[in-house]
Amino acid sequence: MAKKATGPAQDAQSTPQSKEHNFKAETRQLLDILIHSLYTEREIFLRELISNASDALTRLDFELLTNRDVLDPDAELSIRILPDEAEGTLTILDTGIGMTAQELERNLGTIAQSGAREFLAAAQQNGQRLSDLIGQFGVGFYSAFMVAEWIRVTSRSYQKDAQAAAWFCTGADTFTIEPADKAERGTAVVIKLKEDAREFLQEHRLREILRKHSDFVPFPISIGESTEQANRQTAIWRQQPREVEQKDYHDFYQQLTLDFEEPLTYAHMAVDAPVQMYAILYIPTKPERSIFSPRKEEGLKLYARKILIQEYNKDLLPEYLNFVQGVVDSEDIPLNVSREAVQSSRLMAQLKKLVTGKVLDMIKKLAAEDAEKYAAFWKNYARYIKQGVAIEPEEPEALYPLLRFHTTDQPETWSSLDDYIARMKPDQKGIYYIIGDDDRSVLYSPHLDVVRHYGYPVLMMTDPLDAFMLVRLTRYKEIPVSNVATASLALPEGGEDKPSEDGETPAPDHAGLIERFKNILGERISDVRITTRLVDSPARLVDPEGAMNQEMQRVYRMLNREYEVPKKVLELNPRHILLTRLQALQVDDPLNELVVEQIYEDALLIEGLHPDPASMIARIQKLIEAALV
Repeated sequence: MAKKATGPAQDAQSTPQSKEHNFKAETRQLLDILIHSLYTEREIFLRELISNASDALTRLDFELLTNRDVLDPDAELSIRILPDEAEGTLTILDTGIGMTAQELERNLGTIAQSGAREFLAAAQQNGQRLSDLIGQFGVGFYSAFMVAEWIRVTSRSYQKDAQAAAWFCTGADTFTIEPADKAERGTAVVIKLKEDAREFLQEHRLREILRKHSDFVPFPISIGESTEQANRQTAIWRQQPREVEQKDYHDFYQQLTLDFEEPLTYAHMAVDAPVQMYAILYIPTKPERSIFSPRKEEGLKLYARKILIQEYNKDLLPEYLNFVQGVVDSEDIPLNVSREAVQSSRLMAQLKKLVTGKVLDMIKKLAAEDAEKYAAFWKNYARYIKQGVAIEPEEPEALYPLLRFHTTDQPETWSSLDDYIARMKPDQKGIYYIIGDDDRSVLYSPHLDVVRHYGYPVLMMTDPLDAFMLVRLTRYKEIPVSNVATASLALPEGGEDKPSEDGETPAPDHAGLIERFKNILGERISDVRITTRLVDSPARLVDPEGAMNQEMQRVYRMLNREYEVPKKVLELNPRHILLTRLQALQVDDPLNELVVEQIYEDALLIEGLHPDPASMIARIQKLIEAALV
């Protein structure tokens, strides 16, 4: 047990062998910030002291592998947390490697200059959470000054002939080191708690903090006089996958999320290179968190050697995969000496690459092994994958196999791009798609006439996110991905179905038809021309050459960005019965204008561009009246 610090500095300074030391300027500034901090997350001091104790035990455990000639070689490796309400003190006691007087001065009297300065700079920035900063800059021990009137650290080194020593500080400019009376190996940190920090003397509060931050410390932790172990100690992600049952994974998921539905799928990973890490990753059945969920933000739990470093780490996965739940634990994140490695771009980039790759493999495996579950996944998470295609800066192609679409030949089922390629015709020049507002209206689009005539399947893009995705999705496996609404769509060459080119002189008997449409529609269109790409439809609207493509027009519209809607080109199918009979009408027949306007507005409607569909009712009634004469 630690020697009680019954008095503040007088007791320490009354011993002739005690020695007073001055803190460096950076350490003094750091203590000022911590002592006068108004932050509410003061509980993290306990996490930091437990992680220090765990480090000391780990170091001794390593020493015992090759050297049994140490003080108390058979003493249990453990941590005890001892609240004393009468004295107002909290003691964290370990049986680890211990420290000499010189090590106390080096480890507790000085903070690495760079770490202290970076902490001070970061602490002055708005929006910085103190708990995150402490976890990054190696100042964990000093976080105890947020709750302490004074701290006394008594330690006895594992070396048999070493003398016990004590470090004492009130948070002032100096600290003292003196000989101490301690027979057992290890370290006792005694904290005299401030009046407003007495909550940390309550056992239920200590257990709550322990469960949250230090449940998987690899050494037994007890609280108070009880010998019962308070932490679970066994981290499921550190076990070999072959040793873990499916029920264990599901139980851990429930514990993590309080979601009583089983996850859609999960993955367990253990990696030795390029970094050493362990992880368990889950995809919930639904992206929405349960009202009972303890998770208040997106992000994975990040551990360093089973110590929780960040509860909501958002740097381990790209934004579009933030629905994934789980834990990541890395051996390569230093715990105490310098946690700024958590911020190391190289380390985090390696971890992110590994975790992201595992998540994508997990989703691909689900697609390959269980089509029904993958359909459920796609229903709930399609928007995330499409977002990923749109924003992934490096390899959006890795997401392409995960995409699913309804197609014109199989409108009720989901098809992957590989499924589509397997159904392509031998003479098909590309992967074709059509953009629309919903699947039913898309099936009536005149743009499908020619590809339907050839028997080509077409992907139906009716999700608002599809337009964003198509900005990136231009090829798949070297096959171009093309919009069937494009006037220059590549089709088999030769034959009567080859379309007329823009600007090609129309046949004499069609010139009058074109002129009739131009005179009636005027400035509302940029041109009228004949096409052979229409079979069952009388007309369609296409963009003029050089105009912003249909995908970007939709993107601008959804982002409420200003852009000039290009005047469309109206293409006519002169073989359609409506147009052959229109040509037979006298030029001065009143039906001319009614029919031309209706054909044009029908084309607007099918493109989703009609500003007021109800305005067509009166004209339609007049056309019905004429038909009934």
